[in-house]
Amino acid sequence: MELPRFLLADSTQLPDEMFVLHTEYPRFLINLVNDEIEWFDDLDEEEEEEELVNLVAHLVAEANKFYENELEQYEKEDL
Repeated sequence: MELPRFLLADSTQLPDEMFVLHTEYPRFLINLVNDEIEWFDDLDEEEEEEELVNLVAHLVAEANKFYENELEQYEKEDL
């Protein structure tokens, strides 16, 4: 099965929170309300710290952009 790169996630147990799941390496779940990240893969320790910081910043920005695009699509469908 081919998975999308990002998926939206929510839970009735946390009704005020919204998540984006990144399905490719490094897999993570980001809480968009407080920007907490749960990593499912160990990050490559051989990469330099600066590279990891840049990677994380880039992936978080992409996750937020994905969320914004999804909201726009939901709004268009509701019209």
